[in-house]
This record gives sequence, C-alpha cells and structure tokens, in this order.
Amino acid sequence: MEAPLLPLVPRPRPDEGPDPSTGATAVLPYAGSRASSRTRPLRAWMIAAPVDLAALLAPLLISNRYWRGTLFMAALTIAVFAFSGLYRARRHVSFLDELPTLCGRLLTASGTVAIIAGLRHDSVEYVADLMRGIAVSAVLLIIGRSITRAVVVFARRRRWVEHNALILGSGPVAAELARLMRRYPSYGLRFAGCVDSAARQTDGASLPLVGTFDDLGRLIDMVECDVLIIADPDCPEAGLMDLLRRPECASQDLWAVARLWGSGSYGRQPDHIGAIPLVHVRHIALSGPRWMVKRASDVALASVAMVLLSPVLALCALATFIDGGRGIFFRQERIGQHGRTFNVIKFRSLRPETDQEARTTWSIADDRRVSLIGRFMRRTSLDELPQLWNILRGDMTVVGPRPERPYFVAKFSAELPGYASRHRVPVGLTGLAQVSGLRGDTPISDRARFDNFYIEHWSLWLDIKVVLRTVAEVLRGRGR
Repeated sequence: MEAPLLPLVPRPRPDEGPDPSTGATAVLPYAGSRASSRTRPLRAWMIAAPVDLAALLAPLLISNRYWRGTLFMAALTIAVFAFSGLYRARRHVSFLDELPTLCGRLLTASGTVAIIAGLRHDSVEYVADLMRGIAVSAVLLIIGRSITRAVVVFARRRRWVEHNALILGSGPVAAELARLMRRYPSYGLRFAGCVDSAARQTDGASLPLVGTFDDLGRLIDMVECDVLIIADPDCPEAGLMDLLRRPECASQDLWAVARLWGSGSYGRQPDHIGAIPLVHVRHIALSGPRWMVKRASDVALASVAMVLLSPVLALCALATFIDGGRGIFFRQERIGQHGRTFNVIKFRSLRPETDQEARTTWSIADDRRVSLIGRFMRRTSLDELPQLWNILRGDMTVVGPRPERPYFVAKFSAELPGYASRHRVPVGLTGLAQVSGLRGDTPISDRARFDNFYIEHWSLWLDIKVVLRTVAEVLRGRGR
C-alpha cells in the first residue's frame, strides 16, 4: 500500500540545534516562511549593483572634469560584471571567492577606458588624472563589495533574508541537502519539502514527500517557493524537463546537483551547499530583465523595418490588389504565448474555398491556385511582412517559434512531448528551426526541439544570428 504524503503545515523554527543521538538536525519539511514572503522580490543584483555603481561614480564628488570618462567606466564595469556572472545568485557567498574575478574584470574595464581616453586626448596629464580617479573608485568598489557580502551573510544567518526551497528528489542526496539547509542558514534557503514520483515513496525514499510531481504547481504557490533544487528525482530526464518547462516553474530559481563530482564539470565559478556542488541552471523561460531586453529590441527592430520597408510594403499591397482584387490582407487564427489565440496578418496569396480548408490544410506550396505573384511573394517571404504589425502589438516577436493554427497545435501537442512547451514565449516572425532548414514537410519533433533549445539558450546575439541567417535565406529565395 502506498504511504501517505506528508501534509504541509507550518512548523515553528527549531531552537534545540542538532539531535545529540544522530548529530544531525531534523529534516521534516515545513512551510509558511514569513522571511521568504518579505524577501521574495530580492535578487543578488539588487543588493550588489547599487553599491558597485555608487563606488564607480564616487570620483564625481571630487571633480566633474572627467565626468564622461567616469560615466563610461561605470557603465562598462557594470556590464562586464553582469556578463561575468558577478550579479548572479549564489548559495555560498564568499568575497574571497569573487575577488580574483572582480579584480580581473576591473582591470579589463579600466584598461579599455585608458586606451579610449589616450586616443581621444593628447594630454598625458588628463589621462593620468582620469586613471587616478578610476583607481579610487576601484578601491571603493572592492571595499563596498566586501561589506555587501558580509551584510548578506549576516542577514541570512539571522534568517532575515531566506527563500523557500523545494527539492526534486527524496533520496540520500536530497536528505543531506535538507539537513544542511536546516542546519546552516547562511545559504539563505529554508527547506520546504521534497517532491518526487509517487513510486519513490514506496521504494524506500530517504525523506517523506510533501507531494508528487503532479502537485508541483500547487506546492510552489502553497509554500511560496522561490528555489527548486534538482537532487536525485526518480524521473527520466526528458520527463523532468517537461515538468520544469511548465509555466508555474518558469519563474523559479533553478539549481541542480552537479554530476561527476570533483571533475570541475560544474563551471568556472562553482557553487555548493555544504560541499555538495551545485550548478545554477540557465533560465528555461524568457522572463524578467531578459524578456524586457528582448521586447525592447523587437519594438525597435520592427519600427525601423516598417519605416525602411514601407515602399516594399506598398508595392506588395499593389501587386496583391492587381493579382486578386480587394482583400489584400489575409488574417488567420494562430496560437501564441501560453495558448492564447490571435489573428496573424499576411499578404494574401490564395483565397481558401472554405474556413475548414484554411484551418486544416497543412501546406499550399504546390497548390495550382497560387498565382505567379503569390509564389514569388511566398518564396521571398514578402507575404510575411505585415506581421511586423503583430510584433508591435505584442502578439509576436521577431525571433521565436513559428505560429501554428489551433487544429495543428492540438494535434502535435497530443502526439509529441515537448511541443506545447514551445508556447512558453511569444511566437516569432522567424525562428532558429526555420533558418536551420526545418521548413515545409520536415519532422515536427525536430522543429519543437530547436524551438525549445532557442528558448532555453536565448541571448541577444542568438537573435541577431537568426535574423542575419533569415536575410540570407530570403536572398537565396528559400523563404518557403
């Protein structure tokens, strides 16, 4: 008979310390952390970045003669720090661990500023004074960073700053992580319970479960979970990824216990909880600052494209009117982010005979009813240009999974694991799958895999690469 799941009830904070008989703190799960509720919005960059910025701008209090160089140094340093991961969340906070990276990035930024200042100013005295100001700001930054880290550790130990964590798994590693989180509050985590498959409970799990994977979304809301830690779940990797791609898991801070301990496979800046190495998993959904950057770039690119391509749009509209008369735009229902429907706009290349044909016909590439003008516009993707308006409206993005009709979304979602996960983000005018040759009658499973890869490895440079490759494909006449 399956053992019952442990109910989630708030528990008082233990004050008795380790159990003398076992040398370990009790690991029974508990929730209802008031500290987690207060500090839920806090992130690492919110604490360190303002202090770093204040230190970098401090020379302006002495003299504003070098204000341009000081401002450039501040912006460049913050950007380099962010790119190097110095504002990412860490479980083991240590100023000495960060110091080599900190100094190296400071030297890189200051060297860049010195070279630019030397090229722009002939006065050696000017450059020397600027570098003296930068040296002062660098010293203040190092001092400020050390104080910031000390404050974070102190606040965690007093449980002023902590976040509820659910562990995915209930084996020996999960049990040890739970014990360490209870015993050492300096990691800033409050153990809220373990989640695993129902079969694990009957197969000798090391910890009782607060729920199964089917309950994960409800449990995240119930315990105000901020952090998910993948320890030793009884679940295939593909099933685990499908679980973590759900919308309710998208905003969680995701960590995983590193495999091949001691191999250094867990990155340049290893992190750990009680010497159990952890990897900070990249975001599996576009949200927060990353989404704001992407949305801003979409609006800028779509606005510029509509202005520059307005003569092309006018010629396409005229050609469509001459070819088939009124009704130059074709609107069709598509599925967007989180399953929401919207009407995509295209230049008409064919008039469907019935609504059923428009909803369920997979491709019209070989349809004889498509005129020469329609074939040319489809081959060059000119018929897609009105979707720039969909991008400005927020229905679509420049780069993302291509939109599909409701009939095919329902069909593919039922047949292919991971297909529905591609709707974590808005659909796109172009996509990584399309520029990788997955158009027409290519396998839908391959397209879904490329779409999910794009979402989980997004960067602004990846968007730029896809756009450049799209332009190359269009110039070669491979739009379809």
